[in-house]
Amino acid sequence: MLLIILKATILKNRILLNGLGRIGKAILRIALRDKSLEIVAINELNKNIKNIAYCLNYDSTYGTIEDKFEAHKSYIKNNDTKIEILNYSNLEDIDFEGRNIDIVIDASGSKNEITTLKKLYPKLIFLTHPNKDADINMVLGINDQLFDFEKHKVISTSSCNATALLPVFKLIDDNYKVASADVTTIHPLLSHQKTLDCQCIGDQNRDINCNFEFGRSATQNIIPSKTTTVKAANLVYPLIDSSFISSNSFRVPTSVVGAINIVLNINKNTTKDELVERFIDYEKNQTTKLIYNNFEPLVSSDFKGIEFASIVDHRFSEVINFNMIKLVIWYDNERGYSSSVVELIKNILKRKNYAV
Repeated sequence: MLLIILKATILKNRILLNGLGRIGKAILRIALRDKSLEIVAINELNKNIKNIAYCLNYDSTYGTIEDKFEAHKSYIKNNDTKIEILNYSNLEDIDFEGRNIDIVIDASGSKNEITTLKKLYPKLIFLTHPNKDADINMVLGINDQLFDFEKHKVISTSSCNATALLPVFKLIDDNYKVASADVTTIHPLLSHQKTLDCQCIGDQNRDINCNFEFGRSATQNIIPSKTTTVKAANLVYPLIDSSFISSNSFRVPTSVVGAINIVLNINKNTTKDELVERFIDYEKNQTTKLIYNNFEPLVSSDFKGIEFASIVDHRFSEVINFNMIKLVIWYDNERGYSSSVVELIKNILKRKNYAV
């Protein structure tokens, strides 16, 4: 028994988490509960270790963790876990080899040169945002079967919107062939938005220098915006293309849980009963938490913490003239998306017979 324990300890992957924003914190909290991924270091620009421990212990959206972290000179620690805290601006400055770091989960949202990332010591680097230059953009249950250890080192895990849209779109497209569609995302406010009106806000990930609307109060307005959802989905599933799918987004003053209103024109006729039955069968037979079917009279906060990628609300499922489908999809844009990222990483590592 002792030999088995030692072997598992040796084979367990050592992970550095880069960035401790909303997604980084969600991934860490999931990993702490799951225990299959060992996060041994966090690289975070915030140099106040006491504040880092505090932010992990307490969260206005998801509550307080039971086994709280305490801050030390260069690390945080609770009863089960010790995590080194680093403060590097550039990943290439970190001594990954000296720390035996196998994997990086980059949840910083920052743009990094892919050529630079490929030169780093870790075997795999996961980016929690879409990146057209990554070796592969991947979503759990959609194209993860294409992963190749010989070809793919830098992996994008796409976006929360695309992760929620793709399982539903693919199911419809596989069965009925989508001819055209319209996608409207309703997204909770994000940390780069402001509580009161201010100057315009840039967004490097969307190549926006000055967005006037995002300079308006996020707590007082529904803010219309363009969305990168279709573009991000296309990097994962090329059959989704902006040439036949229109899209837009609304930011709303809620803390978490987004929604997608989608209308699809299909080539093969169907009925509402048949459509709903397909979704029910899919949920019963799926091997990962992709689609969950809801029939209850719920509101957005009721879906907080649900780890399925897509929650299809069949109160609003409709089929018009046999060839137009209307659906509403809910998704937890923090915990749900992060759960899909963690499951994707675990599935990849299992194929290489790693200890997860």
